[in-house]
Amino acid sequence: MFWPNLTRTAFFQENSASSRAIPTSKLIERVLKDPAIPLEWGKNKAGMSASDVLSPDLAQEAEHVWLGARDAAVANAQRLLDLDVHKQELNRLLEPFLWHTVIVSATEWKNFFELRCAPNAQPEIRAAARLMLEAMNANVPQTLEYGEWHTAALAGRRKRAGPGDSSARLGRRCARVSYLTHQGLREIERDLELYERLRTDRHLSPFEHVATPAPDGAFQANFRGWLQMRREIE
Repeated sequence: MFWPNLTRTAFFQENSASSRAIPTSKLIERVLKDPAIPLEWGKNKAGMSASDVLSPDLAQEAEHVWLGARDAAVANAQRLLDLDVHKQELNRLLEPFLWHTVIVSATEWKNFFELRCAPNAQPEIRAAARLMLEAMNANVPQTLEYGEWHTAALAGRRKRAGPGDSSARLGRRCARVSYLTHQGLREIERDLELYERLRTDRHLSPFEHVATPAPDGAFQANFRGWLQMRREIE
């Protein structure tokens, strides 16, 4: 999802893919093979959101122009790559045409759904939010006992253990979203290296997704009723 506006609050934990971490050649391949294109072409008017859309003929022309801009961005990114420019600069040219991968954990969703499912929300985030709400309503929550861990990216529930256990492994997997290696790949040794590097460099946000039940329903950091793994690492 491009335009990754999740309505940041103190009660969301989010880690997302970073264009700085992904080789330019991979991003070019992605935007050529499967570019992100607006879901609808709103007709220009005053204000933040469109109320009407372009006619089918104009929408088709708008998409043609959009893909032309994509091709120009790819060509210029390739030229900068030939000049040996680092990807942290030149990959920014490709971001408008990239799908965006995000891992989000939260205990408070009401405000997000009210804002992002609304008719005047950006069409792309509205579509994602409605799918999220549908999935949440269809979900059957699993009960965890004290000392067990919420490990959404791994099957089943996990008992509490040390940095090498599945809860720590989930933190490493959440961090891996920056490198987009979730598509069926499980590089355990590289994940362990990443865990140690994140802990040493104090980049601890991935470990906020992993949590164990708290003794009460009060807020603990940015989750209600849960203690995050980051607290133990700190």
